[in-house]
Amino acid sequence: MRLPNSKSASVRERNGCWWPVAGKGLTLGFLLLTWVVPICAFPQEQQASEPVDWSVKVKQYSEAQNWTAALQIIDREIAHAPKDIDIRAWRARVLAWSGKLGEAEHEYLEIVNLVPQDPDNWAGLASVYLREGRTDEAVKTLDRAVELDPKRADLRAARGRALRAQGEQSEARLEFQKALELDPGSSEARAGLLSLVDKPKQELRLGEGNDLFNFANANHDESVSLVSHWSPYWTTSASGSFYQRGQTGAGKFAASVTGRLRRWGALTVGGAAGHDNGVIPKSETFFEYNHGLRVSEERWVRGLEFTYGQHWFWYEGVGILALNESAIVYLPRDWTWSLAFTEARSRFSGSGVAWKPSGNARLGFPVANWGAQSLFGNVVFAVGSENFAQVDQIGSFASRSFGGGLRYLFTARQDVSAYSFYQKRTHGRTQTSFGLSYGIHF
Repeated sequence: MRLPNSKSASVRERNGCWWPVAGKGLTLGFLLLTWVVPICAFPQEQQASEPVDWSVKVKQYSEAQNWTAALQIIDREIAHAPKDIDIRAWRARVLAWSGKLGEAEHEYLEIVNLVPQDPDNWAGLASVYLREGRTDEAVKTLDRAVELDPKRADLRAARGRALRAQGEQSEARLEFQKALELDPGSSEARAGLLSLVDKPKQELRLGEGNDLFNFANANHDESVSLVSHWSPYWTTSASGSFYQRGQTGAGKFAASVTGRLRRWGALTVGGAAGHDNGVIPKSETFFEYNHGLRVSEERWVRGLEFTYGQHWFWYEGVGILALNESAIVYLPRDWTWSLAFTEARSRFSGSGVAWKPSGNARLGFPVANWGAQSLFGNVVFAVGSENFAQVDQIGSFASRSFGGGLRYLFTARQDVSAYSFYQKRTHGRTQTSFGLSYGIHF
C-alpha cells in the first residue's frame, strides 16, 4: 500500500509496511499507528488462515487408505459446487481406489454423460470395468478415450492392458508399441511389452503316493502328467498312472481337452483306459463344466467358482456314475474356501442300483512369502469319501477323513507339493496316505 506524499506525514516502508519516522511528532505518529498497524496485520492474518487445497488432503488420506475421510472432504466440496465435474471425477477415483467398484462405475457413467469429450473420465471408467473383469466393456470404453486423444501414450498403454486381459496378445503388443512410439520413455508401455513375453505354456508334473492300512499291505502309485496351454481358449492334458497293489500292478493313460469362452466358462471332456488287472477301472469317460464370476474387491467374498461334472467308471461287472458338484469361494488375502459333493450311482452284477453320497470341505491359505518364493497350505475334512478309481474302496467308503497339504513355489517355473491325510473307514479300518509331486513350467 502506498501513502500520499505529505510533508506532515513522514513515514518509511519496512518489511512491506509503512511506519512513522521517529522524531516527527508523537501525536502524528500515534494517529498513523492506529490505522497503519491493522493494514500491516491484515495480509499476515490472511496468509495464516489460507486453507490447504482440498485435493492435497484427499491425496494424503488416500495414500493412508483412509477412504472415509477422503470421501467426506470430496462430498463437502460437491455440496459447495455440485456442478464441478473435476470434484466428481475425484470422487469416482477414490471410490475405485477403495474397491467400491459399483459406485465408482455409476459416478463415472454420470460424468461421461455430462462431459463426453474428456478422455480421462473414459479411461477411469475403463479401469473400473477392467477390475470387474468386464474386459469387452473396458476395451470399448478405451476405444472412445483413444479416439478423443490418439496421441496420448498413457491411453494407448491402458488400451494395451485391456486387450491383454481380453486375451488379444497380438493387438495388445501393437498397442504397447504405439505407446512407445508416442513416448519412448513410457514405463507403462515397456512393462506391458515385458508382460507379453511368452510365458510357460507347458506344465510337466511327476508325482508319487503311498497308502498305509491297518488291515492290508501298503499300496504305492506313481504318475506323470503334461498340461499344455495352447491359447487362452484351448488346453490339453495327458497323464499316465501306475499302481502297485501288493504283488499286482496296473496302469492307465488319461487325456482331456478344455475349451474356454470368457462369458460361458470352460468345458472339459476326456477319458482313460489301460491295463486294469482287476485293480483299476477298465475305462473311464468324463466331462466337467466350470464357471467363475467376480463379486467384489471390498467385501469378504471376492469371487465364486462353480463346477459340475459327471464321471463314468467301468470295472469288470461293475458300472459307477459319479455326479460331482463343487464351489470355491475366493476370500481376501488369497484365502479360499471350497465345498465339494459327490453322488455315486453303482450297479453290481446280480444286484440293484445303489446311491451313495460323499462330500469334503477345504480351506486354502498363504503361509509365507519371500519375494519370488511363496508357500501355500490347505486343510481338508471329508465325510463318506470313496475313491472310485480304485477297486478296494468301492462299497466300503470312509466315514471321516482329515488331512492337509503344502505347496512351495521356489521359482516362477518350479514348485513342490506335498499332502497327507488320515482316513477312518467302517469296520474299524484305517488308511494313512501321503505323497509328493514336483512341477516344472516351460
